[in-house]
Amino acid sequence: MPLTRFTVVVAFMLLMFLWGSIKTEGRHRHSNSHHRSPKNTISIPPTGAPPLNSNSSNNNHSMSPLPSPAPVDSDSYSLFDVRAYGAVGNGVNDDTNAFKTAWDSACAEMNPSLILVPGGYSCLLKSTIFVGPCQNNIIFQVDGVIVAPDEPDSWPVNSRRNWLVFYRTDGLTLRGGGLIDGKGEKWWDLPCKPHKALRFFSSRNVTVEGLKVQNSPQFHFRFDQCRYVTVSSLHISSPALSPNTDGIHVEATENVLIHNSVISNGDDCVSIGAGSLNVHIENITCGPGHGISIGSLGKQNSRACVANVTVKNVVIRHSDNGVRIKTWQGGSGSVSSVTFDSIHMDTVRNPIIIDQYYCLSKSCQNQTSNLFISDITYSNIKGTYDVRSPPVHFGCSDSVPCTNITVTEVELLPAMGQIISDPFCWNVYGTARTMTIPPLACLQEGLPGSVTDIDGNTCY
Repeated sequence: MPLTRFTVVVAFMLLMFLWGSIKTEGRHRHSNSHHRSPKNTISIPPTGAPPLNSNSSNNNHSMSPLPSPAPVDSDSYSLFDVRAYGAVGNGVNDDTNAFKTAWDSACAEMNPSLILVPGGYSCLLKSTIFVGPCQNNIIFQVDGVIVAPDEPDSWPVNSRRNWLVFYRTDGLTLRGGGLIDGKGEKWWDLPCKPHKALRFFSSRNVTVEGLKVQNSPQFHFRFDQCRYVTVSSLHISSPALSPNTDGIHVEATENVLIHNSVISNGDDCVSIGAGSLNVHIENITCGPGHGISIGSLGKQNSRACVANVTVKNVVIRHSDNGVRIKTWQGGSGSVSSVTFDSIHMDTVRNPIIIDQYYCLSKSCQNQTSNLFISDITYSNIKGTYDVRSPPVHFGCSDSVPCTNITVTEVELLPAMGQIISDPFCWNVYGTARTMTIPPLACLQEGLPGSVTDIDGNTCY
């Protein structure tokens, strides 16, 4: 009888093993199918940027882990796996044509499309442009690695300004848990202006989320002439001394939300250029770098307009600047309706700065025109500053003073030592609504006598 039980148990276990093998083989056959499927059944896992360093020196101001993008309902998307179009994914072979073909096919698809860069593959791409508009929305899902050529000499002379460009798209989502590596190390010491890693130009309804992007030769992301842009859950990194490696740059772009991201680089974490309107930046950890900047604006006597900008719930660490507005002498236009709220500074040089004498050389001349800066609010900005510079610097134009500057609950203490530096104020009008550290008695009350002339310089 015991032998009979044993025989039955063995037979049952063998049957279950064979049944499991059959199911596993079926799954493997499905996952190895690389052809386009209009109604695919792949599972797109939720992905996101990694959480912040839990060993932060000030956990009271640490952000929560970055949220993961919502999972994709893959049954409603046509699948375009780049491997089906010839991508090798070994990091050596050029996969540019495969990506272009996959894009063109997805762009022509009447259903919403999903271009997949699968995990475990590293795809080498050279300079290319993904052109829209497309027939429907596209998700560009990067779960593997996209890498640029690491030798500057391998780039065509006429294609060194940009690496990956998305032009005239509408309804594009670039997302995933993968890595985009700009391989900028060999570019940083070159005299020529290197390329931007990812550029979105003349596009609408753009979403970028969940990716890790590193080591761009210049800007990591740049949005030009775009409308309705959402950027979230990114991890952008390059060395602190890498030149001009802005994390995210916005130019002539409206209705922008940048949030829940970690940026460390060699220039501005986020920079806002001319023609930008309705920009909201929230829950960002920035540094090392150059902080969050509006500008530079007005270079070469140009006109620039920026309005309705909010920077909120931000941590800035070990950076050359905190929140900054910078303009060149000789420009025109205005910066207005800007709010910097609930910002923690950790050993930051120039935590609060308006610089209307911005210049990259010693040859800039003082001129009679400049942008009009008005209606700027600084609220609940606290932390420590690098004592090499004053904690507050309001350097406004001789001819075009800053007006309606409002300061509330600012407490900035030296990172080293006990002596609190005095603020710097020049031709700035506004009010401190609470006691501040340092005291801001240098703010002039009311409005300048020439304000009626200045109003003609405003944009909105």
